[in-house]
Amino acid sequence: MKLFDAFRYDGKRVLVVGGASGMGAATAQLVQDAGAEVVVWDYADVTLDGVKGVHVNLADRDSIDNALEQTGGTFDALFCCAGVADGTPGIERINFIGHRYVIDRLLERDALPRGSAIGMISSAAGLAWEVNLPVFKELLEATEWDDAVAWVEKNSKADYMSMKLTMCAYVASQAYPMLKRGIRINAICPGPTDTPLAQANKEMWLGFGADYRGDVGVEASSPLEQAYPLVFVCSEAAAALSGQTIVSDMGYLAAGLTGAYEPATPVANFLVYNK
Repeated sequence: MKLFDAFRYDGKRVLVVGGASGMGAATAQLVQDAGAEVVVWDYADVTLDGVKGVHVNLADRDSIDNALEQTGGTFDALFCCAGVADGTPGIERINFIGHRYVIDRLLERDALPRGSAIGMISSAAGLAWEVNLPVFKELLEATEWDDAVAWVEKNSKADYMSMKLTMCAYVASQAYPMLKRGIRINAICPGPTDTPLAQANKEMWLGFGADYRGDVGVEASSPLEQAYPLVFVCSEAAAALSGQTIVSDMGYLAAGLTGAYEPATPVANFLVYNK
């Protein structure tokens, strides 16, 4: 074995949830190219050659259970990539509760053995999770599906930012218990990325940070550029990383927080400190 093989996925079996398009599709393609056997779950049709495609609706618990039965076996890596925009019915289930349910069911089945890893796609919208932890701790503790859905409804948190805040807090909270089982969990928080979902919300999603990108001479990320760090954090090469929410935004947040790019400072302070 060569040292660089730690970045590869030869002989590994991988599940990509939300892998039919965008960053999820890029992730599925990348891990396949890195040597993995790939299973893709999605509500949309899976078109990538050489992978097993399974239909799933993350807003429906029975659909997830059915997908699990169709899939079977164990996984060396789980990538949670599905997500929808504000205004989508069931956003709280699709963007967080469903993903957590998948993880819990896989753990119950011992389908994530020691040495496996979980990678989630969060967002800059979730970066203030530390400030908001007291608010969302109750949702983290509501591990039963119905209890979690009821909490979201009662607290009017069925929105994109709230679910991304919860996801980032979940990743951090699971670093210890997951590692006791030999499993690592991390997330990336992408900056604007040119995906079908972003195109459908172009003015807001791709307009964000456009001034910064124009000033430094870069475009919005491609899905593959976000898949690279996501695939890395689930590789053996990232053995020292767990519980991390990694910002992959080409430096926009850092430039704003430090005042290096002052127009980004108010937004950066809001995203991290809610102020």
